[in-house]
Amino acid sequence: MLGKKLLRQSQNSVFGIFIAFIVLCIILSILSPHFLNVNNLLNVVVQISINFTIAVGMTFVILKGGIDLSVGSNVALVGLFMAIFMKNLEMPVFLSISIALVIASLFGLINGVLITVVKLPPFIATLGMMSVLRGIAFTVTGGQPVFLLPEAMRAITGRIYNIPVYILLIMGTLFAVAAYVLKYTRFGRQLYAIGGNEVCAHLSGIRVKTVKCSAYVISGLCCGIASVLLTSRLDSAVPVAADGAELNAIAAVVIGGVSMRGGEGSLIGTLIGSLIIGVVANGMNLLNVAQGAQRTMMGVIIIVAVSIDVMRRHFSAKRAAMA
Repeated sequence: MLGKKLLRQSQNSVFGIFIAFIVLCIILSILSPHFLNVNNLLNVVVQISINFTIAVGMTFVILKGGIDLSVGSNVALVGLFMAIFMKNLEMPVFLSISIALVIASLFGLINGVLITVVKLPPFIATLGMMSVLRGIAFTVTGGQPVFLLPEAMRAITGRIYNIPVYILLIMGTLFAVAAYVLKYTRFGRQLYAIGGNEVCAHLSGIRVKTVKCSAYVISGLCCGIASVLLTSRLDSAVPVAADGAELNAIAAVVIGGVSMRGGEGSLIGTLIGSLIIGVVANGMNLLNVAQGAQRTMMGVIIIVAVSIDVMRRHFSAKRAAMA
């Protein structure tokens, strides 16, 4: 019951985020005549695809009250493994991708075990994994990139009649499956329940450790998918790939209305949050805003989004106490 109630509350907050996105698009279309160009909008979709994919997994983790700071390092290391499998070991592209997805999920599982079994705080466990995985990424190739990958790999992010068909299919499938899991399955309701009140969730019979660990496995799997997209798009794998991806993913999730305390939020909100980040970055590029100012703006957006969430929860608790 707690999970269902929190899920309904999450769905009610999406409308306001969507209105903010529409207003942002209107402002940017006024400031730049190139913003609403079809090619530019398709570029925005391509640009957000990697962040959105990572943010889907981050949504599962944050909904249950955790965090995953290792996502960027996971993407980089898995991309290197995938490129080595294809180029150095001459494995077929499909097999290389399949193994890479398993490895990425295993990294997520390690995070889950460190948090649920070893009892490390999520911040510490994933921060440590972030450094470990990034260090391995620099070690396996001596800091050198692996490039000139097979044509089938590059085709994943290619375009058909200027439309990124495969990117849209991957994003659409991932969104549909993840949204269904969160909204219509017992596992999804259990995530919301654990994020809302872990003690109550445990007392109601939910296998808290299993659910929390599964959330990190899903986050790892999403990192693997993002690694496929990034490696294909760059036609190479580099140790510094996806540097800072964890901040962009967290920003997309928080801007989309997912509470950092867990138990509240939705995947449609994460999608809109990813679009907002992509549109802001694209708009600032069109307006020739310097990179330093762009990073500053992104930090401000994150602070404002979290502040709004804190104030909203404070006023909700106040009204509940008065009632």
